[in-house]
Amino acid sequence: MATTRWYASRSRGSSAARIITGVGALFALIEVVYILLVILGANAGNAFVQFVASLAKPLALFFPGLFPIANDSLNVLVNYGLAAVFWLVVTGLIARLVR
Repeated sequence: MATTRWYASRSRGSSAARIITGVGALFALIEVVYILLVILGANAGNAFVQFVASLAKPLALFFPGLFPIANDSLNVLVNYGLAAVFWLVVTGLIARLVR
């Protein structure tokens, strides 16, 4: 009986950990898509580009401007790339704690 309870709580924790990891991966994917749109020179007036930017900028937290780089493409790559890595690491750690 105790093993059943342990297994049930373990599987719930595992499901929660998967959800947390998935959210982190989604946030990182949004950052990566924004980076690609900027580096590839997408039209900033396009509705899709504006939509992705409206999602990516708040998710970047304090990273934009952390390293001021003169080259705009490199600036976005470094600062938003750090934000993507941040989301993967933080949600990975949280998921590990939940497990």
